[in-house]
Amino acid sequence: MTGGEVAGILVAVFWAILVSFLAVALVRLAQTLRATTRLVADVTEQAVPLLAEASATVRSAQTQLDRVDAIASDVQEVTSNASALSTTVASTFGGPLVKVAAFGYGVRKALGRSREARDAPRATDRRTVIVGRTLPSSRRRKQKG
Repeated sequence: MTGGEVAGILVAVFWAILVSFLAVALVRLAQTLRATTRLVADVTEQAVPLLAEASATVRSAQTQLDRVDAIASDVQEVTSNASALSTTVASTFGGPLVKVAAFGYGVRKALGRSREARDAPRATDRRTVIVGRTLPSSRRRKQKG
């Protein structure tokens, strides 16, 4: 065997080994691509229903928010109506009710005074006690006698 033949054999072996490594790498790459394709298909298969559910949930939430907004505006309107009604009632009935209450108070006071006048002891029967004061001696004699 000559040197050229040995070199040719080595080059052929080198190319055979290189082609074998490339074949193994390509087979592994093909397997990885198949697995990735399956994974993407599975994710897509699961993601589409999830996105549909999320979209439905967002629509439902928007509907509920619209309802809450309508309720809040109705409550605001009722509150303003109640405020206006209470202002009207206060201005319409407030003055006369105060006058009636004052009149009733005056009548009670007047009736109370007439009862006190009937039930009260006479002025000569009454004695006034002032704590911490002594009566002049002339007054003490009148009360004792």
